[in-house]
Amino acid sequence: MKRIFFVEDDLSLINGLSFALKKQGYEVVVARTRLEAETLWENGEYDLVILDVSLPDGSGYELCKEIRKMSKVPIIFLTAVDEETNIIMGLDIGGDDYITKPFKLAVFLSRVNALLRRSDNFNQADTELSSNGIKIQLLKGEVYKGGEQLELTASEYKLLCMFMKNPNIVLSAEQILGKLWDCNENYVDANALTVYIRRLRIKIEDDPSNPQKIVTVRRMGYKWNTVD
Repeated sequence: MKRIFFVEDDLSLINGLSFALKKQGYEVVVARTRLEAETLWENGEYDLVILDVSLPDGSGYELCKEIRKMSKVPIIFLTAVDEETNIIMGLDIGGDDYITKPFKLAVFLSRVNALLRRSDNFNQADTELSSNGIKIQLLKGEVYKGGEQLELTASEYKLLCMFMKNPNIVLSAEQILGKLWDCNENYVDANALTVYIRRLRIKIEDDPSNPQKIVTVRRMGYKWNTVD
């Protein structure tokens, strides 16, 4: 049974979504404050985190940062704030999806199910990926360059996994967004993807201004160019 960690202070929302998630066969653990969430996080293992941005005693963004120091668990943000800058920030610090209130229950459940499926798919086939001097230990969620561990955000990690699982194949922006962030929701666009790729190149390329691993294929997309 998948365990979902639900961090939210709105009691009516907690009751409604917890009931719906349990009907889907998930186990739900609820925290209503950041302090309570930190305690429950330390005492449990979870397959997905649903995280409200505004908590009575702090920010869900800060809690996300703390979780990302310890885990690659998928994180969905729930918030009434739908400004693009907030959405990009949430994804950039490690969120995997972003749902703005109000939302339809069917859409919410669909996004939860899809994210859990994608998470399983990223880790089930292989235990290690290696090329171009980059090594990913999938079971641990760790990335190494020349033996030195790299600190990647969850979004950067998933991008790198996707590229390395598809060597020498041109992937369009639409393919990448659809695979990683369900781009039909329009909260992550090609401009945001460009930012993610630039930041990933800074971490994995020997010369980020002249990338050799993640190359841009004009008018087509991006490609993981194997050189070893």
